Amino acid sequence: MNTCKSEDAEGLRLVRVSGEVDMSWSQDLRREILDALSKSPAVGVDLSNVSYMDSSGIAALVEGFQQSRAAKKPFALVAPSDAVRGVLELARLDRVFPIVDTAAAVTARGD
Repeated sequence: MNTCKSEDAEGLRLVRVSGEVDMSWSQDLRREILDALSKSPAVGVDLSNVSYMDSSGIAALVEGFQQSRAAKKPFALVAPSDAVRGVLELARLDRVFPIVDTAAAVTARGD
């Protein structure tokens, strides 16, 4: 089952994602990330329970990252699953996105 929920955690807004992120619901992820950015000084996207992500999901993450940079707010991917990490590495986006192991590390980075 695909889910995307936000919660306040450790001084930031954490967007928890699970299931398969594909074109059928990547817009939900996009909206959730942009909404979190509008309401919080920092955003983390927990991808530890994502079993699959296609290019539309990556696009949602890229847009969130760009918005966070423009707003000068910390933004990071939290504990991406092996499947997501593989996609990020293939596209060399693991060198672009801040990737951390815990939600607390999002704000500790100082980005």
